[in-house]
This record gives sequence, C-alpha cells and structure tokens, in this order.
Amino acid sequence: MNQAFSRNIGLLTECEQEKLGKTRVAIPGMGGVGGAHLITLVRSGIGKFNIADFDVFDPVNINRQYGATVDSFNKPKLEEMKERALSINPYLELNCFENGINEENIDHFLDEVDVVIDGLDFFAFEIRRKMFLRAAQKGIYVVTAAPLGFSSAVLVFSPNGMGFDEYFNVNDDMSSEDKYLSFAMGLAPKPTHFSYMNLAKVDLNAKAGPSLSIACQLCSGMAAAEALKIVLNRGCVNPVPCYIQYDSYLNRFKKGKLHLGNKNPVQQVKKIIVKKLLTKKGK
Repeated sequence: MNQAFSRNIGLLTECEQEKLGKTRVAIPGMGGVGGAHLITLVRSGIGKFNIADFDVFDPVNINRQYGATVDSFNKPKLEEMKERALSINPYLELNCFENGINEENIDHFLDEVDVVIDGLDFFAFEIRRKMFLRAAQKGIYVVTAAPLGFSSAVLVFSPNGMGFDEYFNVNDDMSSEDKYLSFAMGLAPKPTHFSYMNLAKVDLNAKAGPSLSIACQLCSGMAAAEALKIVLNRGCVNPVPCYIQYDSYLNRFKKGKLHLGNKNPVQQVKKIIVKKLLTKKGK
C-alpha cells in the first residue's frame, strides 16, 4: 500500500493519505461520470466506497463510460466496476447496491459516508432530489459534476448551505421537462458549451443528449479534487450558489456566484430562451 500510493506524497502528506484510506465515499451510478469517479478516487487512495447501479453495459455506452467494452456488453455495470476497482486496490471495502438507490435503501446507502459524488444519470431527477435532501439532513457534502460538451461544470452542496431544490428552483408541481431544464441551467450558469453544441440532438422527452468521454474525464478530476478538499479540510471549497466550469474546447474557465440560484432574474430569462430553442427544434 505504501508503494502503491507513494507518488501521491508531496501533494498529500502521509497522514492525509492514511486518512483517505479510512474515508468512505458514496457514488450512485457507475456510468459515464460515476465509473470515472470511482477509479480516480481509488487511485487517490480512498479506501471505502458505497456504490450503486442497476443497469448493464451496452454499445451506446462505448463513447464515454469507463467500464464499457465489447466484453462487458450485457454485464452489470456495478459488477464490472467493482472488479476494476479491486484490481487496482484489493484491500478496498466496497458496499454494493445492485438495485441502484431508492427510497427504501437511501439511508443505508448514506451510512457512515464522508462525502457523496453524484454519478446518477442526468434524467434520474427525482431520486437525485431525494438523495441530496437526505445527505443534507445527515450532514454530508454532495459534489455533482456535469459533462457538458467538452467541459465540466462542478457544484458543491454543503449540508449547511443552499439545498438542491432551492438552488435549482424546482418543486413537485413542475413538469419533468421543466425540472430537467432547470437542472441543466443551474449546473452551468455560464454555459460555454452552448456556442458549439447542436441543440437539435438534445431531446428531453426521449431523455437523450450528446456527451463525450473528454468531458466525463474532466468531471472525475474536478469532482475528486473537491472531495479530497472536503475530506481533508484543506483548500478552498465554495458551495452553491458558487459554481465553476472549465471548457477544454474553448480553453475557458468560468466561475462565479449565482445569487438566488435559478431564481436569479437573468437565469430566468436564459431558461425561457433555451426552452423556446428546444421547443422550436422539436417542431
């Protein structure tokens, strides 16, 4: 173990590396970002995980999901990623939730967890809301990183700060389409990717949109950095309404503070414009 993580030392101290080995991270979802999150954190020295997924790999996952190979088609994502993680560090402590997370097991999924890294599918909205709420109630930070175009947008939710529903300005009375749109707009208040993304390929009703491995890899690095800062209590962690986005295609880094979250008047105007664009392309 000392040899395996020796090259981390100098950026981390020996004491910090030891602490990471005793840290438990929860990652719901082993797909595009979730699988990359797991491997990045395993190589960082995190020793304990709660991981969840109910899906299997198929050809459409090849372009972006860490565990997707021809040999993995029709195999459970959870088992494939578990094997990959243990092949890196056989001493890992892994709690696996093969049915994904749901209202019945969400408390168990968050047991003894130090930080949650959101790896849920973009359209798994309602269970995501419940997870963020329950994590806040249990005093757990949640980091979410979205692959948007060639970029990653990262938000940190503190249990003592703005909640998920408050920041994204969502409620039970909204349509699924409006919830998805609010989520997308809140993830990236300065959406650099809009300048080159073909919105005609975004279909909220069909729950489909373009995504690149490049962006998923960015997500894992940026989210893992935030997780380590939270766990080790070092560096600057700025929870929502603060946001960051790095676009590797445009070589642009955006950060700021979205006052009032999605209730911000400028954000409301943006949402109306984007909704009209999506509606227009659907006709």
